[in-house]
Amino acid sequence: MKKAILAALALVCVLACNNRAPERMVMARAVPERADDFVFENDLIAGRFYGKALEGNPTSPGVDVWVKLPGRLVADEWYDHAVNEDPKYYHRDHGGKDCYKVAVSLGGGASAPYLDGKLCFPATNYRSYEILEDTLTRVRFALEYPEWEAAEGITVSLRKEVTLSAGSYFADVADYYTFTGTETLRIAAGVKLHDVEKTCRGEGRFAIWEHASDQSVEPEDGMLGLAVIGQNGGVEGIVEDEGSGHMLVYGSVRSGEPFRYSFGSCWSKGNIKTADDWFALAGRQ
Repeated sequence: MKKAILAALALVCVLACNNRAPERMVMARAVPERADDFVFENDLIAGRFYGKALEGNPTSPGVDVWVKLPGRLVADEWYDHAVNEDPKYYHRDHGGKDCYKVAVSLGGGASAPYLDGKLCFPATNYRSYEILEDTLTRVRFALEYPEWEAAEGITVSLRKEVTLSAGSYFADVADYYTFTGTETLRIAAGVKLHDVEKTCRGEGRFAIWEHASDQSVEPEDGMLGLAVIGQNGGVEGIVEDEGSGHMLVYGSVRSGEPFRYSFGSCWSKGNIKTADDWFALAGRQ
């Protein structure tokens, strides 16, 4: 009888393990407890956009890239430690970290109007958000940037829609610019360049391999891969803008039409170890 009971309990355990709920592999949420950040993450990459509470420190549309080891979601854990224990927690290596410097820039893959050879950043950080899709393996969200004057006589607002799927080093973006004062608007999506080791350009795309740019808390010996890839033939050209220190892909849209592209990142301490590996992956997207 005792053996039978033990066998039954073992069977229950096996069935419970085999029927456990699937693990979530993507997430995106506002982080009001940390200066209105908006964080996104899958099993391979993570990052954030800056919100209202951080305006002035900085006011920036840029993507802040977080590097991490592949396999699990870590952003909520990092924020919890940062809010409750050490504000610089996610700047220290816990199987990943924030070692990328955004400041006032496009960071690791945002966009902005590009007029007369100048990036025209929003006057605020994102002011509202919407979760459009949320499953275990795919999330889609929108961020709203209120109207600002991009140039004399040209007012612009932005609705940024980002889609992130499990198992991908890239997020897909549709940036909807609504504007007055001009029939079409040139938009550039790109990456702020830091200590770059290698660069690769292709048709409507580029990829960067650079050293960590934020080492203010602790040294970082890993390398970062960054890339921007234009979608649907909407890229008119690629330029390295020396004035702003960005690599950019650019194209033109009418008011309300999307400018579509993807941005991606990797860390040399993860699965992608070399620039050539990263460039090959970016070339296949």
